Amino acid sequence: MSKAAADNWKEVALGEHAHIKARIGWRGLSSNEYTESGAYLIAGTHIKGARIDWEKCDHIDDFRYEESPEIQLREHDVVISKDGTIGRLGYVENMPGRATINGTMMLIRPEKMFYSKFIYFYLQGDKFQKIIKEKISGSSVPHIFQRDMVTLLVPHPPLPEQQKIAAILSSVDDVIEKTRAQIDKLKDLKTGMMQELLTKGIGHTEFKDSPVGWIPASWDVRYISDLCSNIVDCVNKTAPVVDHVTPYRMIRTTNVRNGRIVMDGMRYVSQKTFKSWSRRLALKAGDLIFTREAPVGECGLVRDAKGLFLGQRTMVYRAASEKLDSGFLLWSMLSEYCQNQIEDLSGGSTTPHLRVPDCGKILLKVPPLAEQRGISSAIQSVATLLEERETKVAHLTGLKKALMQDLLTGKVRVNVGENETAVA
Repeated sequence: MSKAAADNWKEVALGEHAHIKARIGWRGLSSNEYTESGAYLIAGTHIKGARIDWEKCDHIDDFRYEESPEIQLREHDVVISKDGTIGRLGYVENMPGRATINGTMMLIRPEKMFYSKFIYFYLQGDKFQKIIKEKISGSSVPHIFQRDMVTLLVPHPPLPEQQKIAAILSSVDDVIEKTRAQIDKLKDLKTGMMQELLTKGIGHTEFKDSPVGWIPASWDVRYISDLCSNIVDCVNKTAPVVDHVTPYRMIRTTNVRNGRIVMDGMRYVSQKTFKSWSRRLALKAGDLIFTREAPVGECGLVRDAKGLFLGQRTMVYRAASEKLDSGFLLWSMLSEYCQNQIEDLSGGSTTPHLRVPDCGKILLKVPPLAEQRGISSAIQSVATLLEERETKVAHLTGLKKALMQDLLTGKVRVNVGENETAVA
């Protein structure tokens, strides 16, 4: 790559060099017209990453497909959602059969001077996404009009350069897509392991009934209050925050997600505030943070407690080490049988919340401590792999964003060989 200025890139109106169409209003489809087979009908919900999830698409009959030839799809078309969740982009490839778009979508088919995947990536870039954000914030019912896309100014690099840019960004997308597929499999594996191990345990052949369903005969069922040394609520007022970095950070409900304490986005406070808001209990590694409201039932284990304290609507469970493994507590609290109890205990309100007196009433299945640790370790091994893959996707997404900023603006120019020509 080189850093020459994009002095030979001119901007052109997309509509002058692309076929841009949406479904004509009076030809709108209703769901009762969908068929079991026939032409594929794409909606925004059928777009997963760059890929069209053809298996999830609806179908329409031949008449409905043929009546709108202007939106019949071809390989390498770009589609974008114009209603609902606007701005969702898909790239059409590997079509399994005839396909078209529903009334919430718009078709963009670049002509010869543009490489279609370059346009697909350009529409993901900051300039166009800023337009989307303005439409979302400026209207209660955001909508992308056909004229918005027709008049949109887009840069026009030489065609080989468009192809090279698209190839670079596609290579990053491919790795992201493969990693997300791994994440989906790991999530399924983790869910299955939790169900199996928290129901049947390790190596048991005899089972008994209990207030929380069938459990191994050697297991017990106890209230969580009997298994924790401390169950402590937060200070029930908002801690005053500061606008500069300090060693002291507040755990809010938004920081507790999917078994983890998310450090990003934490608010900072002074040492004085930290000491005051930690007076009920100073956190330590292995504590389980639980959200009582907005939303209710999220959990995460503290890994490094230094400088952390509870924000509003959170509380802490500290496992009694001689009775309960903290990792086993985490996976139990995230299990279906505990989440169902939490839902029951927090019902009866338009805004579900768990009252502090009810926080000790959750029933836990209790294996011997060694088995708890074995179960926790098995689930955690998959959870660790899952976290690594999610971190990888976050890194790749950041890399792609930086590349897009450089490549789609011409800030960094790609080197194109003499023999590199269009492939689609």
